[in-house]
Amino acid sequence: MLTTTLSFQNMHHHGDLFVNLLKARRECFILRHNWNLPQAEGMEFDQYDTPASRWIAVHEGGEVLAGVRLTPTTARVGMYTYMIRDAQRGMLDSIPSNLLDFEAPVDPTIWEGSRVFVSQRVPAHLRTKVQTDLMYEMIRAARELGAQTMLGLVPSVWPRWISRLHLDAEPAGPVLMIDGMSVQVAMMKLARGLH
Repeated sequence: MLTTTLSFQNMHHHGDLFVNLLKARRECFILRHNWNLPQAEGMEFDQYDTPASRWIAVHEGGEVLAGVRLTPTTARVGMYTYMIRDAQRGMLDSIPSNLLDFEAPVDPTIWEGSRVFVSQRVPAHLRTKVQTDLMYEMIRAARELGAQTMLGLVPSVWPRWISRLHLDAEPAGPVLMIDGMSVQVAMMKLARGLH
């Protein structure tokens, strides 16, 4: 099992991995969760998949087992910034604007994690390892990019897996129901002591 951080600068070194990541996102968010998201040629994508972002893929034998997208809170592409901030600004019909308890930050040391998923094909006995590999590579990559804090709209059961991974996170907004899922914005401090 490998964990790879992709960018527009390096994706050409990784064959079909980026395409496979977008296909795995489609399988998870569009086919399994029935979210109304942009798709083309079997891939899910949106306005936040830009050169400013990075993508973490946990993969084995060409199959993407898990993934997450990292976007700086300083990102700006036309009228869009990053998902949580744009939702708070009322720009995304599918996400309520009251998702954060404070004004969405614009800070080079704060990055957003979005489109977090673990494939339903990952067997139960491997899920914790896959989640752990994904989170620790996310932390490593985010730190390398200058991040000290991550924000993410995640399933509201996040305290269970965050504590299991011994990570430092706290709620940053109310629990909301979106497309039949209970979700919440969490804020994770990227402590230097983590491996």
